[in-house]
Amino acid sequence: MKAEIRNLDNETVGEIELADEIFAVPVRKDILARVVNWQLAKRRAGTHKTKGISEISGTTKKPYRQKGTGRARQGSLRSPQFRTGAVIFGPVVRSHAFDLQKKVRKLGLKCALAAKAAEGKLVVLDAASAAEPKTKPLAERLKKFGWESVLIIDGPELDANFVRASRNIPKVDLLPQQGANVYDILRRDTLVLTRAAVEHLEARLK
Repeated sequence: MKAEIRNLDNETVGEIELADEIFAVPVRKDILARVVNWQLAKRRAGTHKTKGISEISGTTKKPYRQKGTGRARQGSLRSPQFRTGAVIFGPVVRSHAFDLQKKVRKLGLKCALAAKAAEGKLVVLDAASAAEPKTKPLAERLKKFGWESVLIIDGPELDANFVRASRNIPKVDLLPQQGANVYDILRRDTLVLTRAAVEHLEARLK
């Protein structure tokens, strides 16, 4: 499939051939869901914790004798039925990450790219570079495209001026091609790939 190449002034400067085996694969929502869930599970800190009965400070003495009081038998004031007692089956510190096959992750990235292409929300940019690290001039240039929420993926090396100029613009994300991932592609409305990003992504996913 062919796509127009635009510059930062929203002018067409050429055409590029996008590989159909990457940008035109069938979009599988089940694969996208699996990859997004895998990504979000890896990001979870897993530091939630409650105290079990062995961690509660307090006496180990039996509150009162077993029989003859007319009350229910009790073995410890640290039991969960008492105030300041333990929590039974509460959360513990753990990792929420799980394994996902490489071929599923690879297919998920292809599906995310193809989904943006199918929706007409994939833009190919000549280069993501700025002459100076100023936010206002770059924001004015991006405004010509009418983007409200955009992810820009560049080649392996990001332009330092462009990084500084774009970091304060709301809902504009910038990633190198090695950081391209399904969650970030789907969470932004428009996907912008530079010419260098297209070359590296095709080499990586073919």
